[in-house]
Parts: sequence; structure tokens; C-alpha cells
Amino acid sequence: MNPIRRYTLVVASLLAAGAAFAAEGPAAIRALTKLSMPDYERHIKVLASDEFEGRKPGTAGERKTVEYLVAQFKALGLAPANGQSYLQQVPIVEITAASDASLKLGALDLQYGRDMVTWTKRLVPEVKLEDSELVFVGHGVVAPEYGWNDYAGVDMHGKTAVILINDPGFATDDPKLFRGRAMTYYGRWTYKFEEAARQGAAGAIIIHDEVPAAYPWDTVQNSWMGPQLDMVAADGNAGRPAIEGWITLPIAEQLLKASGHGYRELLLAASKPGFRAIDLKQKASGALRNAIRRSSSPNVMAMLPGSKYPNEYVVYMAHWDHLGRTLARSGDNIFNGAVDNATGTSGLLTIAQGFVAAKEKPERSVVFLALTCEECGLLGSAYYVANPVLPLADTVAALNMDAYHFGGPTRDVTVVGNGASELEDYLRSAAKLQDRVLRDEPTPEKGFYFRSDHFNFAKGGVPALYIESGLDDREHGIEWAKARNAEYITKDYHKPSDEFRPGSDLRGGMENIELMFAVGMQIARERRFPNWRVDSEFRAARDRSRAAAAGSGASAR
Repeated sequence: MNPIRRYTLVVASLLAAGAAFAAEGPAAIRALTKLSMPDYERHIKVLASDEFEGRKPGTAGERKTVEYLVAQFKALGLAPANGQSYLQQVPIVEITAASDASLKLGALDLQYGRDMVTWTKRLVPEVKLEDSELVFVGHGVVAPEYGWNDYAGVDMHGKTAVILINDPGFATDDPKLFRGRAMTYYGRWTYKFEEAARQGAAGAIIIHDEVPAAYPWDTVQNSWMGPQLDMVAADGNAGRPAIEGWITLPIAEQLLKASGHGYRELLLAASKPGFRAIDLKQKASGALRNAIRRSSSPNVMAMLPGSKYPNEYVVYMAHWDHLGRTLARSGDNIFNGAVDNATGTSGLLTIAQGFVAAKEKPERSVVFLALTCEECGLLGSAYYVANPVLPLADTVAALNMDAYHFGGPTRDVTVVGNGASELEDYLRSAAKLQDRVLRDEPTPEKGFYFRSDHFNFAKGGVPALYIESGLDDREHGIEWAKARNAEYITKDYHKPSDEFRPGSDLRGGMENIELMFAVGMQIARERRFPNWRVDSEFRAARDRSRAAAAGSGASAR
């Protein structure tokens, strides 16, 4: 059968079947529409073309990308979602630490790059840390739902936290501790620096252990040395620690040994309930000089207003940015980002077209959000959540599309962070209509759920769904698909070779787009507010926001 015809029929069956997507009973999707594979392909070819120069924020590629997205939204007749504008400008700042950054821990003088990588989020030309007491705070976690507080009984003001990466459950391989080897939000380096700031720490240093970190030391060097982009906070990030950073495991072992402890000993102690922070009886001193440059880059957003409940929102998202081009290499120097993330952005436009063409319009508003600066730290989504154009309490769900590999149909779909929210119930029912099953991500300990834009919505309490291509290829099997994915990571990921080539197989990506379309359409046509699972670290934020909305009468629920 012609592949385009096949996918039209699949979408029709997804929409017309009226299957029971949610546990509360059947709710038929009566709309009938088409998702266009030719349009999906056309958008990828344009966005991943050399003309768009790798879509880096602050470049001519940004201007071309933003103009293209706005033009496509207008052509579909979608309304601007930010008042009268399709844009939300995100203030960003580029901070570059000088290579003479210094750090002394106890008697150890550390070399920048080799032994440590440090920075500051404070928007000042220079920071210093002087004779700050070093405190080992275990995993640096405060998680009431797990009965865990690594900072209990210690005042961190003026002190420097020494922190383990990942979760207690990973260290012990205990499935009953947090989520065992599957990383939670608390295991991410971003959380650990944020929590240290909340505790008032003057410094925050994470020990780099390659196994729980899931990447080698050169990733730390490549990621945190050189210019760093961040949002511009009203206080200039004055509340962040003066110095944040990583130290190598050998340096950490020397530091802990000088305090009479072993790394493995403290790792195991810190991974048991009841752990209390340990004064290392040593001090930290360091300094940084910064070069600071300010700019802005836009999120692009459009809306299809709901027919009955326009003040409740289903948000589709994808990041439009990539890495741009570099003059430091000869030959092909454009990082086109075809898979990452021209596919997701093209999926956003394809789904938008599907909603516009649907015979029956959604009762809730559907928002199409193309985010900037994902590649430089999820900044576009972080800014949106901190400054929401639409109330987060009334944002019913966030459906993220990021990097759909080229390839054929699969018998499964990979759910990143599987088990997190009730959105998976909708996904499971939609996947069943495609004769697919949900698959757990193969490496949950690497924390991929926390590495794309939906994560910021999750922190804001909004239930978020993130899927990847399946691993059981219908034509070639599991091992073939694993090899293809591994080849992409090795040869193409964040490289100029991530390009669109004529004849690229888009069927697998279209399968995932169909799933996300069906899930969002169902949620947009019902009254239920899906939530996080009861053991989710994001559940409390959602419950608070929904309770506040109900109390104020702001929600149309």
C-alpha cells in the first residue's frame, strides 16, 4: 500500500475508533482528518537546509527559522498565543569564564579543566569564594515524598556543598529507594545546584563519577568550558552560589581521604535513609572572572482556541534551535540538525495542520509552542514556565517532540520516564490502535527525561509526555534498530552530518506524530485533568496549582 495512504487510514482509525483512552471511561474522538507526510517532509527539508545555517539563536539562521514558523502558523489561520504576538522574547545572557579560574579545596590546588570546571551564574564581572567551610551533603537531595533531607540540621550559609551525582537508589541498586537505578529529578546536576542555592550555600561542587553521571569527564569539559548561555533573572542570579562546578573523582578521593573518609564509604553512607551531612574540616577558596554579553531569542507560539473551554490548554512543543555553524572547521561546517530537531518542529507544524483540518474542533485550546535555546540548557522552556503566557494550572498537558529518527514503522514506542504520569494511559490506548506497545527507555539511569524541554513544564507541575522512536523495527527487528540508533549517536548526533537526505524514511516519525496527535486530540475533547502518578516528584506542584486555581475560580474545569 502507498505509505501516505496507509498513514491517512491509520490516523482515521485512531480518530474514529472512539477507544477508551482514559481510565474514567470511553470518550470517542469523532473528528476525521489527515496528517500529511509530504508536508512533514517539506518542513524538514526547509528547516534542515544549509540556507537556515543550523538554526542557532542570535544568528541569521534564527531570523529565517522564526520567520518561517510564523508564516506557517499564519497560513494555517492560527491565532497568536501571546496577546497579539506569535513571539515571546527570552532574555538570555552569555557568560564566559576566563581560563585562569582558580579553586583550592583544603590543601589541593586544582587546575581548571584538568581537575575541575567551575563557573558562576551571577551576572558580575568577578566572584570570589574565601575560606568557605566544606560540607559533604551526600546526594544533596531534599525530597519530602521520599522522606529524605540531606541538608537536615545544617546551615549552609557561607559554606560549600560537596555533592554526589545521581540518586541514592542508583548507588545501592535498591529498587525500593527512590526509583532504584532509574534517575529521578533529584539525580540531575541541575537540581543539585538549584537546591544548594535554596539552602544558601556559597559554593556547590559536584563529584564527577562517570558511571552515575553517564558521561565522561571530557563531556564536562566540552559542556561547561567556554561561553555559557543562561536566562537573565531580575536579581542577576545573586541568589545562586558564588561558585558552582565539578571536580574529578580522583580529586574528590584525595579531598575525602584528607578528612579521614573514603569515597566509597561515604557514597554508601549517603545512600541510606537517615544520612546526615558531614563537616569535612577543610575549606574552599576560589575566584572567577567573567565576560558578559546580553541578547534575546524568541519562543514562537500559536493557538487554536477551544470551542467550549478556551481557557484550558493542551500544549504541543518542540525546540526549533540547533548548533548553527562553526568557522573552526573546514568543509561542511553547518550543524543542520535534521533529526535534532527539524523532525520535532516539523511534527509540530504537521499536527497543527491536522487540528485545523479536523471536522470537529477541540473543546479546549490547543497551543503550538516552538522553543528556543534548548541546546544551551532548556532556556526557552525555562523562561516560559517562569513567565507563562498561559496559566500553568490550566495547562492540561505538555506533549514534547524532540528528535524522531529516520526509519520505518516499529512494533513499540519508547516512553522516556515511563510510569511518571497518567498521560501514558492515553498513549497506551492510542498505540494499541497502531498495534504497538509501550516500551520503557533502555537506560533510565541516564536521566533523558530531564534533558528536553518538557522537563521544565514538569517542574512547574504540568503533566508532560516525551516519547522516542521504538526499538522493534517491523521490517528489520530489534538489533538492527539498536545498531541504527547507536550509529546516529556516534556519527551524526550534534555533528554536521545530521542532515536530511532525499529518500530518508519518515514512516517511523509519522507514527509517533500520529500518536501525539491522537493523545492531544483526546485530551482536548474531554473534561479530565490528567495528573502525575502519586509517587512522582512533580505531583505536589500540580496538586498545589490545581487547588489554587479551583480556589480562585480561575479554572473553567
